[in-house]
Amino acid sequence: MSTLRNAVQRRNHKERGQVAGREKFGLLEKKKDYLLRARDFHSKQDKLKAMREKALFRNPDEFYFKMINTQTKDGVHIQKRNEELPAEMIQLMKSQDKEYIKYQRDLSKRKLEKLQASLHFVDDGKNSDDEEESDEEERPVKKNKSKHIVFVDSETDARKFSPVKHLDTLPELVNRKFNRPRISTLREQAIIAPETGRDLKDIKKERERTFRELASRMKREEELARAEQELAIQKALREKGRKKKVGTDKYGLAVYKWSNERKK
Repeated sequence: MSTLRNAVQRRNHKERGQVAGREKFGLLEKKKDYLLRARDFHSKQDKLKAMREKALFRNPDEFYFKMINTQTKDGVHIQKRNEELPAEMIQLMKSQDKEYIKYQRDLSKRKLEKLQASLHFVDDGKNSDDEEESDEEERPVKKNKSKHIVFVDSETDARKFSPVKHLDTLPELVNRKFNRPRISTLREQAIIAPETGRDLKDIKKERERTFRELASRMKREEELARAEQELAIQKALREKGRKKKVGTDKYGLAVYKWSNERKK
């Protein structure tokens, strides 16, 4: 009888689909979908419950060996140089970081050289004109004294020495460190000068902005060089060899010295 019942063709069962008015909510969830979702939800709840219990019954005086090599500063965990990762993974990460820092440092060097070439001199941006303006505004100015040594043959020549004749310029331009044309240049060429005080003020502001950018790029170059050096130290620490800590640098990082080993 069962064989005959199986031989008779029966209508295939079709599950109900999503109605037209609720198509925006996606496919209609079936029981098998609900089971998967429910199991996933309950497994996550069980994990959270287990973690809460573990934190509740944790012993604050418990000791583990990693406490020796880890420390916190102001509640923030300080990570040491060598993380507990596979050596191949660390090598790949550090090599990529070093290449990226080298690329950024090359870009910074090109911009710094271009900025230095656009300036007449590399200084702190303070000259006699700036000092006069700063005195008017009652702002403290740190004077940067520079020396221009001229050698003469005798003491008589030293007493008769005239900076105006030696530099071949006007007495008003002797104290300038830059943009100090000769008298012949002033006679032959027309000097373009600002017509109003407003133009002169704009020129000084633009020059100060340029020097601030130059100082910022110099600081960035120093920081990138420090980061590249730190990555080189980390690479050396991962390699084999006897080393000894000899002190710390100005940033508080350890300084090591490796013993010389004969290469086979």
